[in-house]
Amino acid sequence: MTVGVAISPTDADNQIDATVRLAQEAAAAGLRSAWFGQTFGADSPQLAAIVGREVPGIDVGTSAIPVFGRHPLLVSSQAQTAQAATHGRYHLGLALGTKLLTEAGFGIPFERPIARLREFLTALRQLTETGSADFHGELLTATTPAPARVPGAEAGVPLLVAAMGPQALRVSGELADGILPYLAGPRALAEHIVPAVTSAARNAGRPAPRIVALVHGVVTSDPDAARETAAGQLAFYEQIPSYARVVELSGGRRAADVAVIGDERTVAAEVQRYRDAGATEVVFSGTDLAGDAGRRRTWELLGELAG
Repeated sequence: MTVGVAISPTDADNQIDATVRLAQEAAAAGLRSAWFGQTFGADSPQLAAIVGREVPGIDVGTSAIPVFGRHPLLVSSQAQTAQAATHGRYHLGLALGTKLLTEAGFGIPFERPIARLREFLTALRQLTETGSADFHGELLTATTPAPARVPGAEAGVPLLVAAMGPQALRVSGELADGILPYLAGPRALAEHIVPAVTSAARNAGRPAPRIVALVHGVVTSDPDAARETAAGQLAFYEQIPSYARVVELSGGRRAADVAVIGDERTVAAEVQRYRDAGATEVVFSGTDLAGDAGRRRTWELLGELAG
């Protein structure tokens, strides 16, 4: 069981410098991994590669790159480069993305997302494992007239998917190494998510998948104020059917209902609930909900739990 944090200092004067400093602090606190989101700003595999070089010993990961607007050949190059730069400590997370951001940002239709995910993973695994591909699907083509291997990344790249719905879980179990569910509470994990992806992996003859649970939360002495802040931060996800569904399956009405907020004893108990629900790893995001002091307090506790 490992414990990590998502790092996203978007209000810093220099996001890259600030991310490295925070990753150094996370490693000093005993945390095992640092994860970086992907929207339209910083390139997360490149950021992970920089952090992995600057902060030896800590694993780094992307959570997560949407498959729309990308191509397996390009993502493979990014991921293998990050893997070589970090000497095997990089973990690649993929996501379906959302209709809103895909169509507004890229100007392409958000159509057949599960089929695209299946084809993307199939081609990407060929590339990251062998350095070549000869894939011709309905939606994607990926071939390698020139070598696509990055020396130093021979061990391959762990492939994870931010999957929570039944179809995405089935594809992830069959083709990926694990999943990155976000805003999925222990009940949703234990009753719906973990059984589905584990069954799919078993039926495909693959090892038991990693379950990297992304949890929004913080240690604080003022949980009401932190939860109010969380409600504003997470309201966007309530507009997305897949997130609304998993929040409901977790026993919540709003996204903030599944945030883990409270004192050390409360947060530690919730982390244990995630472990009991099948999480192999827990990664906390939103640890700045209660300011910098709350973040440090949270990281100190999570570092103890990681040990």
